[in-house]
Amino acid sequence: MTSAPYRTPAAPPRSWLPTLSVMDRYLARELIMPFLFGVAAFSSIGLAVGTLFELVREVVDQGLPIALAIKVLLLRMPYFLVLSFPMSTLLATLMAYGRLSNDSELVALRSCGISIYRLVMPALVLSACVTALTFAFNEAIVPAANAEAKATLERALGQDEAPSFRDENIFYREYGKVDLPDGSDKTTLTRMFYAERFDGEFMSDITVVDRSQYGIAQIITANRARWEASSSQWEFFDGTIYIVSPDGGYRNVATFAQQTIRLPRTALDLAVRGRFRSDEMNIAQLADQIELLRPSGDRSAIVKLELRLQQKYALPFICFAFGVVGSALGNRRHQRLGRATSFGISVVMIFSYYLFAFVMDALGLKEVLSPVVATWTPIAVVTGVGGLLLMRASR
Repeated sequence: MTSAPYRTPAAPPRSWLPTLSVMDRYLARELIMPFLFGVAAFSSIGLAVGTLFELVREVVDQGLPIALAIKVLLLRMPYFLVLSFPMSTLLATLMAYGRLSNDSELVALRSCGISIYRLVMPALVLSACVTALTFAFNEAIVPAANAEAKATLERALGQDEAPSFRDENIFYREYGKVDLPDGSDKTTLTRMFYAERFDGEFMSDITVVDRSQYGIAQIITANRARWEASSSQWEFFDGTIYIVSPDGGYRNVATFAQQTIRLPRTALDLAVRGRFRSDEMNIAQLADQIELLRPSGDRSAIVKLELRLQQKYALPFICFAFGVVGSALGNRRHQRLGRATSFGISVVMIFSYYLFAFVMDALGLKEVLSPVVATWTPIAVVTGVGGLLLMRASR
C-alpha cells in the first residue's frame, strides 16, 4: 500500500496592508488612554475658563435661556477640542513611556535589541494621526461652529439688530502701478472710495477719486450706487464727474442721472465681510480675504491675516512636535515619571511653548519677522529639541 505524497501546506495569502506587531498594539493601548484623558481634561478646562463662566454670567445677568447657553457651549466645544489635541499628545507620550520606564519595560525591550526609534514609532504614528485630525477639525468644523455660536448668542441677547454688514462710513483705498511718460512705472495711490451709508443693496453719498492714469484725475460723486452682479459693474445714480487737470483746475464737468462705471467690487466686499473674524474663516476664506485687502495697502490688517493664515497651517503640526518631545523625554534612562510628574511637565512645556509662540507672533505683527518665520519657528525649535533628545536617549 503506497502512501500519499506529502504536500507542503499552502502559504497564507500575502496582505499588502501593514500589520501591527504585538509590541505596537501594546504601546498603542498605553498611548490612547492618556490621550483621551488629556483631551477630556484640557478641553474641559479651556471650555470652563473660555466660555462657561461667561455664559453663566449671561444667564444670571441677561436672562439667557439655559437651553441656548447649552447650545452655545456645545458649538464652542470643537474649538477647545482642537486646542487640547497638541497638549493631549504631549501628555500621552510622557505618561505612556514614563510608565513603561518606571516598570523597567523599556529596559526589557531595549535588551531585546529594539532601538529607541522603533519604540517611539507608535507615538509618532499617533501624533501624525492627531495632526491630520486637528487639520480636519480646524478647517471643516471649527470656523462654522464659532460663527454659529456667535450668531446664536447675539440673537439670544438681542444684539443681532445691527446689520450683518458695515452700514456707514465705508472707506476703501487701492494702491497700484501707474505708467509714467518715460516708460517706467511706480506704485502709488490709484483710487479712493468712500460711501457714507449702506443699506445692504445701495450705497449713498459716494465719492470716488481715481488716479489710475498718469496726469489725469477723476472725481466722481453720486447720491446712490449699487453693484450689478450680472454685468460686474457699478451703477451710479444722480452724480457728477469732474476731470481734474495736472494744474489742479477742472478740465471737464459732466452730470448724469445714471452711469455705468468700471470699478472693482472690493468696497462692497469689505462692507459685507468687515465683521468676520479669523477664527470664523477657513484657509480658503482667509486667503480670499487677504487678496481682497492686498490692493488697499493696509499693511497692519494684511500682516495680521497672513499670520492667522500661517497659524491655520501650523497648528496641526504642533501635535507632531509635542509627540516627538514627549517620546524623547519619556524614554530617558534613569528618570522616573509618574502621572503627576508627567502632567506637571506637560503644563510647564505647554506654557513655555505658547509664551514663545506669543512673542514670535508679536514680532510678526510688528513685521520684525515674516509671517512664515514667526509662525513656524516655534514648531521647528520644539521638533529639533525633540530630535536631539531622542538622539541622546538612543546612546
